[in-house]
Amino acid sequence: MRYLALLALSALLSFAAVWLWVATMPMAFMDGEYPAWAAKAAMLDRCDLGELVVLGDSRAAADILPSRLSMPATNLAVGGGETIEAFVALHRALACPVPPKRVILSLNAGHFVYGDLFWSRSVRYGFISPADIAALRLASLQTLDNTVYEADSAGGLPPRLRDWMYRVRFPALYFSSLLHGGGALRWQRNRATFDATLAARGHYYFGIDPGSDVVAVDGHLAAFQPLPILDDYFDRILSALDRRGIETRFIAMPVNEATWRQVRPAVLAGFAAYLASYERRYSHFHVDPDLMPHWPDRFFGDQFCHLNPEGAEAFSAELNHRLQDAPPSTQNEAQNGWLSDTGAAASARVLPISKRGS
Repeated sequence: MRYLALLALSALLSFAAVWLWVATMPMAFMDGEYPAWAAKAAMLDRCDLGELVVLGDSRAAADILPSRLSMPATNLAVGGGETIEAFVALHRALACPVPPKRVILSLNAGHFVYGDLFWSRSVRYGFISPADIAALRLASLQTLDNTVYEADSAGGLPPRLRDWMYRVRFPALYFSSLLHGGGALRWQRNRATFDATLAARGHYYFGIDPGSDVVAVDGHLAAFQPLPILDDYFDRILSALDRRGIETRFIAMPVNEATWRQVRPAVLAGFAAYLASYERRYSHFHVDPDLMPHWPDRFFGDQFCHLNPEGAEAFSAELNHRLQDAPPSTQNEAQNGWLSDTGAAASARVLPISKRGS
């Protein structure tokens, strides 16, 4: 009996040690993208943001080089990012003593249509807090859309139990990273990535191949129908920015020619109409007219339409030039040629899709 008791105690202490390691030393074992997210979280914690922030998905994270912009800027876009991650980052940025004066939003059409990597990255990397998860659970009930909240069943566990396990960083959820990371073998590389991302003001690359002609997700969408929960968070973003009077521009990232040739006209038309409805509602929100710029395949570094270094340099230089133009002083100017050719302003009483029941 004593032997069994000692064995059980030893196992318990070993598990506790692993649990403590998982909770306190993620830089030592997490996969390669984690330190880039950690760097963005650190900049938010320090309120080290500058005049302009970029919110969005991995294309924006790879394509926009803050160092090539003529104003102090920080790229807070993340891999697989959707409107939920953008809202969380914005909420934290607006709580800073000196919040950003300008915001660039960039999400590809697919990141309105389906949930992506919310649990496997955003929550697992600690970017999404327990309070954020609780808010998502409530919003999911209100919109009758559990698509994102229930996307990861964590082996069939009840959602509330799964939420608790992520909150306390239960070791089983990180076993794969611990195994492949050898416990601590990734520390040096991850720390270097963290420092490099900080130095680059949040920018980091994905693929860096000298070209890609693979058709990305945009070319496979059959229709543009935003998920109610993602639409709800998009509305929250724009509402928060509009209340603060912060100039916000939706700027689409380029896709390669291979993808552009496969995009259905109805998808692009639906995407444009969706964004135009919000542009009419919020006077500080402006949409650049080209919602799917297409560049030669040689500028893309992988199959997901992330720009390679040559492409990112070219796009960031072009973006910097566009940002030099004075913003429209009224919504009507934006609608009469400065940014788009949408019709007359609609009533501010228009509700987001998630609240219109469509």
